[in-house]
Amino acid sequence: MAFLGVNSCTSLLSISTSPTDLSEMLAEGTKEAHDRAENCQFVKDFLRGRILRELFKLLFCFLFLFDQRGTTALYFVYSAMEEEIEKNKDHAHIAPIYFPTELHRREALAQDLEYFYGEDWKNQVSRKHSFYTVALLTKLTFYSGTKPYMDRIHEVGKEDPVLLVAHSYTRYMGDLSGGQILKKVAQRALKLPRTGEGLNFYQFEGITSHRGFKQLYRSRINELELDMETKQRIVDESNRTFGFNMMVGEHEGQNKTITRKLKLT
Repeated sequence: MAFLGVNSCTSLLSISTSPTDLSEMLAEGTKEAHDRAENCQFVKDFLRGRILRELFKLLFCFLFLFDQRGTTALYFVYSAMEEEIEKNKDHAHIAPIYFPTELHRREALAQDLEYFYGEDWKNQVSRKHSFYTVALLTKLTFYSGTKPYMDRIHEVGKEDPVLLVAHSYTRYMGDLSGGQILKKVAQRALKLPRTGEGLNFYQFEGITSHRGFKQLYRSRINELELDMETKQRIVDESNRTFGFNMMVGEHEGQNKTITRKLKLT
């Protein structure tokens, strides 16, 4: 916690108790943003099991017509992030947290798309929904949430790769923590198979212990040779990432109303 001192003793206490490990700085520095994200309406509805199957599919499956490489808010975000991580895998600050087998989600998302739409899912999405419908459903999410998020990931990957630490930490550690709760809620609310189909995104086959891996990951980022200014920039970028995630969630929530009106099947 940051302590606001009213005298010199308190100020000294603030200096001596401020975290210096990057993982602790991230936990402290993003707490407010994390709380806001947990309390946005989309997450509240999700946790209460108020999930339309079509909205869940939208979260995974739309935006195909805007870019042939991917199809969804999540698919786009992870494709962008993992593309930049791959490009920078030998970077001094990325190599220690490069865990493609354990963490990368793009292929898992593709498996979920195949479950919802079949083997020919890319064409299924295109044929099943007219361009007008897809554009209507994704307009808010893509342009107000997902597109700026992707652009930012590509920007830091090209110009300031150390900030990929923030994006990787925020997404993957969240998936290994709260994401596991969302998995159970989605499985129950949408009556998805207990064998995991449609939920591969939340399943990390290369990790035997989520807790153990998170400890390893945090120790790796704590060992990165970074000055305090750079650590703070990573914390700031992580807060920015939370903001992007909230934008995507908020606009998915708005899409829910449109989905009901269109009565997609």
